Amino acid sequence: MEISEFTEVLMEAKDDKGLSFEDLGKLMGRSEMWTAALLFGQAQATEDEARKITSALGLEDEEEAFLYYLTAFPDKGLGPVVPTDPLIYRLYEIMQVYGFPFKAIVHEKFGDGIMSAIDFTFDVEKEENPDGDRVKIIMSGKFLPYKIW
Repeated sequence: MEISEFTEVLMEAKDDKGLSFEDLGKLMGRSEMWTAALLFGQAQATEDEARKITSALGLEDEEEAFLYYLTAFPDKGLGPVVPTDPLIYRLYEIMQVYGFPFKAIVHEKFGDGIMSAIDFTFDVEKEENPDGDRVKIIMSGKFLPYKIW
């Protein structure tokens, strides 16, 4: 995935204002993960949410362009290649190693189906640990059983 020029400007403005994704999310009543996805073009805001973001980031002079970017249908995904960013690659690597065990456990507990990525939440927490802080990932997706007909 290539980072759009809109995202680059949004991220620079966020940093210049000293705001976090959590801060911006609170403005809209959204999670920090959804808000980050929005700024990266992976989610779609309402016009009201987009105006709150452009105002908070001081982008009123270019508001119409950013309103369009933030409210347009998102182009989701990383693209057709294996991710090369080390942090993103780790999630890919985790699924390479634990994907089939994860699938087997889901099937054992729920039956034949999938976890929704639409009816879904994804949160990140910092877990302090004397041996080195840990990244805690919390994913919650609705179980969708395969239809039998």
